[in-house]
Amino acid sequence: MRRLLQKLYNQRIRALMRKEFNQIRRDRRLAFSLILPPTLQLLLFGFALSAKVTNLRLGVVDESKTPESRELIATMSESKSFRLAGYYFSTRDLGDAINRNELDAGLVIPYDFARDLYRGRATAVQVLLNATNANTAAISQGYIEGIIQAYNRTLPAEGFRADFQRPPLPNLARRGRALLIPAFLYNPGLVDSWFIVTGVFGLLLILNSSLVASGAMVKEREAGTIEQLLMSPANTYEIIIAKIAPLFVLLFLMALMAIGTIKLAFRVPFHGSLALVLSGAALCVLSGISIGAVIATLSKSAQQALLTSFFVNPPLATLSGTFNPVEAMPRWLQPLTVINPIHHFATIARASMLKGSGLAHLWPNFLGLFAITLILFALSMWRFRKQLS
Repeated sequence: MRRLLQKLYNQRIRALMRKEFNQIRRDRRLAFSLILPPTLQLLLFGFALSAKVTNLRLGVVDESKTPESRELIATMSESKSFRLAGYYFSTRDLGDAINRNELDAGLVIPYDFARDLYRGRATAVQVLLNATNANTAAISQGYIEGIIQAYNRTLPAEGFRADFQRPPLPNLARRGRALLIPAFLYNPGLVDSWFIVTGVFGLLLILNSSLVASGAMVKEREAGTIEQLLMSPANTYEIIIAKIAPLFVLLFLMALMAIGTIKLAFRVPFHGSLALVLSGAALCVLSGISIGAVIATLSKSAQQALLTSFFVNPPLATLSGTFNPVEAMPRWLQPLTVINPIHHFATIARASMLKGSGLAHLWPNFLGLFAITLILFALSMWRFRKQLS
């Protein structure tokens, strides 16, 4: 084992790696691009890509004009989900305002709203939602139903017997009922940023690794230093190791900074093993470097390498389950996530951090990530050796 390490880390490799580290140290823009932009991207994605819907502009048509209707409007506007944007005289004016994108939702309270409540009759309140964004409309519907249920619970306290929705079950007192008591495991506060940042973590590792690796290799080839390396006593294997190792160290430091940002900025709990997450991050970084090396060998210039990355990285990001669960994808696309390194690392990071899962449960993802990394690394080595030849 010692002889193998001495052979892998001989004097020629040490000299080449020293040269690479000196080159990285002189290129301050490279170090800067691996420190500040990933941190900002992680913060922006974590805070901006939220499933919560807040401050929706709400327009109201109050034909009842009673204390009961004003109480309902106050209940709607006091929540963080809706913000009262104004009153309208008719439903046509309200619909026109939604059409002009001045409102996100509309509330129409009928004339006999309070009278039906006092008489114990069922009353109907119309809610208009702008469904241009179907996801926002569906979430808003759930918020409105929760607000209406909260308002309904205040009616018996005021002496009313009416409700907005009355279940058509005869004689409920003689029949058993099943009560639903939900318990939210691993994320009791339902903080949606925990799901997003643990997925964006792997996405940033792959994107930055591939872009930095492809840019550095193409830039050195354009500078003509590859030919100088070929004139040295080092063989192609030693040149490849010396090229990859400094980039791996720099990108692995970026992974450590990302973990610190996830912990400090988003308060993501860390129930699992740090070594497990770092091992997955190391494999993910090697996958990204291998992707970048393959792109560099297929490109003739830095601009061509950057354009090629735009054809490779977006499919990896969208088919990884970073922003949405894999189960939400079409069935014919779900098998493609098996060959996606971002998906495997996102699963490892989420399960280890949030659930505290160990290698006994995550070995399939580690095996998949290791196999992908090994294949990509072998392909990049073969392409790079072929290019050096």
